Amino acid sequence: MAKPSKGRKSGLPSRETLAAFIRDNPERATKRDIAKAFDLKGENRIVLKHLLREMQDEGVFEKRGKRLAVPGDLPSVTVLEITGRDRDGGLLASPVNWDSDDPRPVVCIAIPKNPRAKVVIPGVGDRVLTRISRNDEGFSGRVIKRLEKPKGRTLAVLHATKSGAYRLLPVDRRDEEFELEEQELNAASVGDLVEIDVQKSGRYGLKRAKIVSNVGSLASEKAVSMIAIHAHEIPHVFPDQVIAEAEAVAAPSLAPNREDWRDKPLITIDPADAKDHDDAVYAEPDLNPDNAGGHIVYVAIADVAQFVLPESALDREALRRSNSVYFPDRVVPMLPERISNDLCSLKENEDRAAMAVRMVYGADGNKLSHTFHRVLMRSHAKLAYEQAQAAIDSEIDGSTKPILDMVLKPLWNAYRALKQARQRRAPLELDLPERRIKLDGEGKVDRIVIPPRLDAHKLIEEFMIQANVAAAETLERERQMLIYRVHDQPSLAKQEALREFLKTLDMSLARGAQMRPSMFNTILDNVRDTENADLVNTVVLRSQSQAEYSPENYGHFGLNLQRYAHFTSPIRRYADLVVHRALISALSLGNDGLPEDTHLAGLRSVSEQISANERRASNAERDTVDRLIALHLSGRVGEGFGGRVSGVTKTGLFVQLSEYGTDGFIPASTLGDDYFEYVEGAHALVGRSSNLGYQLGDTVEVQLAEVIGYAGSMRFEMLSEPSEMDLGTRSRHQLKSKGRGSAKRASGRPPKKRHVNRRKRSA
Repeated sequence: MAKPSKGRKSGLPSRETLAAFIRDNPERATKRDIAKAFDLKGENRIVLKHLLREMQDEGVFEKRGKRLAVPGDLPSVTVLEITGRDRDGGLLASPVNWDSDDPRPVVCIAIPKNPRAKVVIPGVGDRVLTRISRNDEGFSGRVIKRLEKPKGRTLAVLHATKSGAYRLLPVDRRDEEFELEEQELNAASVGDLVEIDVQKSGRYGLKRAKIVSNVGSLASEKAVSMIAIHAHEIPHVFPDQVIAEAEAVAAPSLAPNREDWRDKPLITIDPADAKDHDDAVYAEPDLNPDNAGGHIVYVAIADVAQFVLPESALDREALRRSNSVYFPDRVVPMLPERISNDLCSLKENEDRAAMAVRMVYGADGNKLSHTFHRVLMRSHAKLAYEQAQAAIDSEIDGSTKPILDMVLKPLWNAYRALKQARQRRAPLELDLPERRIKLDGEGKVDRIVIPPRLDAHKLIEEFMIQANVAAAETLERERQMLIYRVHDQPSLAKQEALREFLKTLDMSLARGAQMRPSMFNTILDNVRDTENADLVNTVVLRSQSQAEYSPENYGHFGLNLQRYAHFTSPIRRYADLVVHRALISALSLGNDGLPEDTHLAGLRSVSEQISANERRASNAERDTVDRLIALHLSGRVGEGFGGRVSGVTKTGLFVQLSEYGTDGFIPASTLGDDYFEYVEGAHALVGRSSNLGYQLGDTVEVQLAEVIGYAGSMRFEMLSEPSEMDLGTRSRHQLKSKGRGSAKRASGRPPKKRHVNRRKRSA
């Protein structure tokens, strides 16, 4: 039977007809519905199935359950949440359930003008069942009914009005403020962060809420991170049973299944302010004459499995948290301090239990062999990255002088060899600076720094990657189930979007070939040290899939590795603890490995949980940074700042401030007198009349117009003039087509004012 690409059967609809049907009939877009609509039977149904799969892979549409949908489209009737108002007071909403990787669409809620109509008037935060229609401006919706908001608690700040009334200002930017009476304060004071229950309220006036608990004063240095902890429901208080188990564990000793490595001069190299040290390294020349110029690298990792046994209270709590969460002012650890900061911290000159790997490399950096060992070790030095790098660069201090020749130089010699192999492997090499917030003594933002990227950082990173690879290889060889760290290649739809964008810069991305990281690296090399470097790095990053955990292996695209598992940080990642237990079981290193009843379905469930909690932690960390910087800038409304366009949507621009690394929003309706349209392929907003606009990556000057500090939200006004847009043939055609269609439909009337979504999107 011929495949669709070879031609199609008589009576089979064209690709254009199929796409139009799916777009116009969102509720009748299953394969069965489509076959029935076009009266397809027998062999034609099989050809239809292949054609739909081909179109789905190309990103023409996507699958949502059994239904097919145009990317970014909405069903004709759906549940929305009212998220805010536009500049004219109109209501804006977004779908509650959204499975696509695309940003959630914004729906303008239409209110009938007939005064006799029975109108359901929702408020911000309400959920509504809505009938959706699409027009040239985007989506509009007519409310069918208002739905009961799911019961739950939220966080708010207690404040008082000039008249003496009390109000609760939610930290969730989607909510409006609430009112409460003085007798309902529940011992809270003005300025306190409180947990509230939203109460039923009437149709008019402010909603009411009840204070459930007092989190604490916002004047305290930990208040901002506490907002994220509560908002994202991150467990941060260890149950008594967990603490009791942690306090009861004994210090490690030399057991029958544990080798004595205390004489090996392993050292730790960490950030200067690190409170725990979970990995130690050492390297030496390989004296085997068959491996001239080779190296032996040792990586020792804290043996958490000895202290956290399967099905214990410690284990259950570690899985519930899944990872440690890092805020500028605190860490919410996965394990109690007795474990993470004491017994499993590889402290200098103290005996510590470890899982270690010994790896042998040739002079070219290729690995020849590796073995795993359960050991008792002793760290011979505790160094900061900058300290170790300075010693190699001939700035020696009292800690580095005794170990320079015996430890540090052999480490760097081994790294130089491994670096050759890394360059041949060609992992994805994005160049995006990492900013860090430095707080003052009161927990407020002092400054934003971009730490230098030293060879000391790269050395530890590469040694950890090699240890992770060795763990995955060993467990596969032993046919032992494990949890992989996997990273899929970019989807076909994202590849095509990147390809269209690169055309606007007269660059190309091969089509049809098996995607490899080196193809992206070539693109990044071509723009290095040019004005487009940041722009292209950002777009390439956004084209990538998200890494996750899985018991099924499909490789790590970004690192360009076939087998990869997290092994090197079990005090802060539950996945690593599972891998340690798997190694113990596979290599008969003790009786505290994986439980005998471990099965694939169980590991799949654990993988899904820890992947979700990893995303939760990332969102909480990002929200905290946004809030800290918004609070820091709250007194500077009206000032100008330099920035770069970090996101482009139909409703406006996101601009990242160069100094602070955080985003604010500029509504499209405030950009100027021209009517700005979204050109998707070019990531640009372009004036219909002038062909002037703004593009992702543009360097701009903005003015801070509004700050909602505890929501982490900022609104800017554009100061920079738009630039002439060179969009490429396809994007220019897209803009002209929109202009012709809009003008025809408008019948000469001015375009309808664009509604604006004021919510800040996470980058």
